[in-house]
Amino acid sequence: MTPNEHARQAYEFLEQAENELAAGDKLQASEKLWGAATQAVLSILTTEGRRSKTHRDLKEAVYRLSADMGEDVYDGFAIAEKFHANFYNGFMEDYQIESDKGRVHNFVHRLLPVHQV
Repeated sequence: MTPNEHARQAYEFLEQAENELAAGDKLQASEKLWGAATQAVLSILTTEGRRSKTHRDLKEAVYRLSADMGEDVYDGFAIAEKFHANFYNGFMEDYQIESDKGRVHNFVHRLLPVHQV
């Protein structure tokens, strides 16, 4: 995929997450939020000519980005990871989902303006 395709997919996943939440499917919404975050990171990596084969690759890329963009970038990815875990374990309460989904939206929007969508 191209950087723009990854970026478009990130935004689509954000929209799908909102639709899943409206339909009451918190687990699918959680995974879509995780997917949005990863697609945003992949957009940047692809632009830089890098590849990601593992979760660790994504995390290291975000750590590197946070050095330039601020610690809140790393924190946003950590929240996205929490949603990924929630998909498998369903441990997040409604108030956590409502509160934390905005942080994933902010993460995606913070990363993607660096590249054209």
